[in-house]
Amino acid sequence: MAHRPDTLEHAPLGRDSAYPEQYDAGLLFPIPRAANRAPLGIEEGSLPFVGEDEWHAFEVSWLNARGKPIVAVARFRLPADSPSLIESKSWKLYLNSFNQTRVESRETLIDTLTRDLSAAAGAQISVELLGVEDAELAPAPLPGDCLDDLDIDVSDYTPSATHLAVSDEIVEETLHSHLLKSNCPVTGQPDWGSVLIRYKGPKLDREGLLRYLIGYRQHQDFHEHCVEHIFTDLMAHAKPTELLVLARYVRRGGLDISPWRATPGQRPPSPLRLARQ
Repeated sequence: MAHRPDTLEHAPLGRDSAYPEQYDAGLLFPIPRAANRAPLGIEEGSLPFVGEDEWHAFEVSWLNARGKPIVAVARFRLPADSPSLIESKSWKLYLNSFNQTRVESRETLIDTLTRDLSAAAGAQISVELLGVEDAELAPAPLPGDCLDDLDIDVSDYTPSATHLAVSDEIVEETLHSHLLKSNCPVTGQPDWGSVLIRYKGPKLDREGLLRYLIGYRQHQDFHEHCVEHIFTDLMAHAKPTELLVLARYVRRGGLDISPWRATPGQRPPSPLRLARQ
């Protein structure tokens, strides 16, 4: 059985929970980021990156003023410098608490979601409501070169920065892999994802990079912290002058999470969603 971290002692994740019938902001469970960042040498107030956690929620519904159900897909952007992230099961329960709740308008719902989620995270969260057939939800391929066809031997399934190597050649390139997998830090359930790395600096050895990314296969951590782990390892061992790390995790429980971390001035390609999300 997976160890339950102290920061999740009272969280609903991994426990049987009845789905609420009416709106309840108290369902949201914030988790301080600092405890997971400390082992990476990241101190609050001096983050080595900028970034966001982008969430899509596909199970959003509420009743309009006349009791008619409305459905939408919600997009949330939570800044990486927020004191807390929000535990995903509590986020799901919170969203489902609107299912039988009458809301005056879409604008009222956006205002409510923004207020509650921002209060839980300790920073301003942006909220958009998209139609279920919105063109912005159409999948697109990741840019750059895919590493997945490299013919390599692999025997290490825990993250090891010793696999990271560079040459003297200075390059600017974008690489990606769909072989990212990590595990939920509480339930041990698999979290599948794709990762994009865009950098400028000494050229990365691609086989070593792929071995490093595959090393997360048995690693237990939240999506956000896996991306921060990758970012800090690349900065320390490859020393790029510019770096962006973006992971797009497969949807689970109606939610997908796509964190990105970057050196200042970098932003991910947008809009971008993958077919298996």
